[in-house]
Amino acid sequence: MKLTINIDCTPAEARAFFGMPDIEPMNKMIVDEMMVRAKDNLDTLADPERFMAQWMAMSGKGFEQFQNLMGAAMGGMSAPGGAKKK
Repeated sequence: MKLTINIDCTPAEARAFFGMPDIEPMNKMIVDEMMVRAKDNLDTLADPERFMAQWMAMSGKGFEQFQNLMGAAMGGMSAPGGAKKK
């Protein structure tokens, strides 16, 4: 016997039914902050001096940290199952 039940509800109603937290306020805060940062970056792109200063910040220590991050990620993936070889 096969039984199919279709429930028509919104995602918010489904989250409330299953007892999941309402993340709407946190989501709004994150989206608002991302919009502010995106606008700041658009202003940076329009100003060549700020754009180059941002690029230069990536050189040196920032670039070294990025390399270390990528090295750690690749080192973790080298063995089957993500385990490191000894």
